[in-house]
Amino acid sequence: MSLTDLASVLWRSRELLEMLLFKLEEEQLLLAANRSRWLSHATREVELVLDQIRQTEVIRATYAQAVAAELGLDPEASLGELADAAPDPWSDLLHQHRKAFLLLTSEIRTLADVNRDLLTAGQRAARETMLAFAETVETYGPQGQTVTGGVRRPTLVDEAI
Repeated sequence: MSLTDLASVLWRSRELLEMLLFKLEEEQLLLAANRSRWLSHATREVELVLDQIRQTEVIRATYAQAVAAELGLDPEASLGELADAAPDPWSDLLHQHRKAFLLLTSEIRTLADVNRDLLTAGQRAARETMLAFAETVETYGPQGQTVTGGVRRPTLVDEAI
């Protein structure tokens, strides 16, 4: 195994992270547009990309350990340490990969957080809508558990809204 093999798998990892970013953005667009019909498909596609990333990560770890041994480093050396120890032009290439990974993971984390917030808001809105038509009122007890309160009073619903 060589630096060439490691560079190839790093390119593949970057492509997969970019695909994950794209899929998360698709998911976000569906969430923002309240298009829940296709949300399960988008979520499945995100899971498929995550599975591919996991598989590629195993290969990357194997190649990185072999390169670390060739460079006389600890087998668990980071990509930054590999880049510092590698000869030119590999050093520059590995540093570029590291920089790209940091940027992509930051973007992915931000998108995932926004998607999580959108999902939570959607779930909360659906629950509140369902409770508006329920016979009872739910609230929180002293320990934070959901408790059922008294009987809800009749409610008028304006169908024109």
